[in-house]
This record gives sequence, C-alpha cells and structure tokens, in this order.
Amino acid sequence: MTDGAATQVAHVLVAADKFKGSLTAVQVAERVTAGLRKVVPGLSVEALPVADGGDGTVAAAVAAGFDRREVRVTGPVGDPVTAAFALRGTTAVVEMAEASGLQLLPAGTFAPLTATTYGSGELLRAALDAGATTIVFGVGGSATTDGGAGMLAALGARFLDAAGEPVGPGGAALAELASADLTALDPRFADVEFILASDVDNPLTGPKGAPAVYGPQKGATPEDVDTLDAALAHYAQVLEKAIGPKATELAASPGAGGAGGIGYGALLLGAGFRPGIELMLEVLGFAPALERATLVITGEGSLDEQTLHGKAPAGVAAAARAAGKEVVAVCGRLALPPETLGAAGIRRAYPLSALEPDPAKSIPNAGPLLEQVASDIARDFLA
Repeated sequence: MTDGAATQVAHVLVAADKFKGSLTAVQVAERVTAGLRKVVPGLSVEALPVADGGDGTVAAAVAAGFDRREVRVTGPVGDPVTAAFALRGTTAVVEMAEASGLQLLPAGTFAPLTATTYGSGELLRAALDAGATTIVFGVGGSATTDGGAGMLAALGARFLDAAGEPVGPGGAALAELASADLTALDPRFADVEFILASDVDNPLTGPKGAPAVYGPQKGATPEDVDTLDAALAHYAQVLEKAIGPKATELAASPGAGGAGGIGYGALLLGAGFRPGIELMLEVLGFAPALERATLVITGEGSLDEQTLHGKAPAGVAAAARAAGKEVVAVCGRLALPPETLGAAGIRRAYPLSALEPDPAKSIPNAGPLLEQVASDIARDFLA
C-alpha cells in the first residue's frame, strides 16, 4: 500500500473486465477477492465488475444491481435465441452481442455476408416495452456487418430492392437496395435518451471502416470485405436519398463503424455517441465506489495496445488516477512495457502468463492462477 493510504483502513475496489474465453468479470472479482483474503483475512473488498459496452455489459449492469430481463429474439443467422437486457427504474442497458453476437454462431461457423442485427432491434423494442426512457446501447462482439439495417427493419424501417421486395439479411444483400423508408420507425425513440456506448470510433466504410477493420474477425475474406464495404457505401447513398445529407454525414461519424456498422443504425435513430467505458462507469456507479477505495485492481484478459484505446482497464485507471488512487492490474497476458502502463495510470500489472506461460494450460486454469496473483498483490501492496 502507498504511504498515503497507510493511515486508512484498507478497502480494495476490484473493477475488472472479463478474461475473454475463461472468466466473466464477476468471476474475476470473486477470484481476486479470494486471493487477497488468503493473505489479508477479513480484508474489505468491493467488487464492481465493469465492461466497455461490448459483450459482458449486461452482466456487469446486473452485478451492479440492475434487473435482468430475458426475451426471445432473432439470432444472427435467423434462429431464435434468448437474449437479455438490464433494467433499473427507467434506465435500460442493451447489449447488441446478446442478440447478434459472434458467440451465438455455431462453433467454427461464420456468416460475414448474411448475419443480421434484426434481433438487436427486437431487443431494443423490448426495452422500450419495459418502460425504458434512457437506453444505453452497448455495441461490440458482433457477428454482423449489416450497417444496422436488420436492427432498423425490426424497428419499422423498410429496405426494398428494385422489385419492391425486402432485401435479404446481412450486409452483402444491401448491394441490391433500391429504396429505403424510415418513416415508420418506432416513434418512441423521439422521447428516449438513446446513447451509443462503444470502444471504437471507426466510420462506417473505407480503410478504417467496419468491413476493413473488423470484417476479418467475423470470417470475412478480402473479397468479402470488398463486397461488404461497397454494399454499405451503397446503403448510405440510398439512405441519403431517403433522409438527406445527414445519412452521409453520420456514416463518416465516429462510432458509425461499431459492431459491423450497427453504430450507424443507432446514430440514424438519434443516438448520441459516448466512449463505452466512460459511460458504463457512470451507469455502474463507479465514482462513489472509487471514493471509498484505497487501492484499485482492474484488468482484462490481454493488456495490450488495444487496452489503451477505450478498453475498460484504461478507463478505470484514468478515473482512479484523477482521484489520486493507486491502480494495479491483473491480466492473462501482458504486452505493454512498465513505462506504458505507468503512463496509463497503472502502477504494476500481474499477468497469469508469469505463472503459466502456456495458454493451453493457463486459460482453463485461469481461476486458481488469478487467486495466486491476487495473493501476490496483497503481499506487495497490503501486507
């Protein structure tokens, strides 16, 4: 513990994201707490699992006291799936990955050209039906690259081909788009505070657009990327004919490329764009928890260059540093040097790979390994 904190009773805040593929954010907090208390029995620990708007955002909201609501929606390849959103009072947290995420695809299967966000629109409608007047829409972890067309269709928009028939699902089908009609979109969005929470600021198309940057993660070949980029550019042009220059302006806006372009669909619905972790920390009540803390532990599966660009640990560390609190991090893998960590506000990082360098062994044993590194933190900072 730092000298400044030594006069206080130690109170540790564990505000970490998931370790993707091994531990949820809630499990990370549980394991860290157990490891700390092996060294300091009875230590005061507060868990506040965090997320940056991507997959795991609803779980973090539920852990913070929101109610979990489940609804059957259309999955990314058209099969029905059970998706959840979180509700507290009139504030809903909706995570597109719950309805349209990569994790909903069969193992080893991708559908970059045809996956749809229709279920995400159904999930938003369910939040409206539940009485939400503020909707935080977390995007990330998507299986889709359809520019949010599926979502908008579920909310009343019509996308027709030259024969006057609805275009098919997915981004590639937008190449056949001849006309768009947004006049029947759910009118309740006019009275809702709708916030797009994303950790990416990419535009819809181009070298930094959704297909080029994120398409390969969803199984898109170079040819698929070209197909999707051209189809989404055409989609924005058709929308410009329907609603005017705003359609083209929004396509170039930060966040439009989030989650295969569903960010663009959200912006068309009137959403305001906020960095996901910044917004989620507000929603989850991070500030009062931070005030109580003498040490903050954050982390995620891989601490790397991406972490510095809007991921949860960077957001937690920035807020903690501004409040004068010391921060350490846990992670599965560490790819940042100490000086970079320090510049981000992280005093020290504790990777599981230091105990078990083989990922094939580390990932299935992440829980016990995390308890071990948490005990090391307790000895270094609290004992």
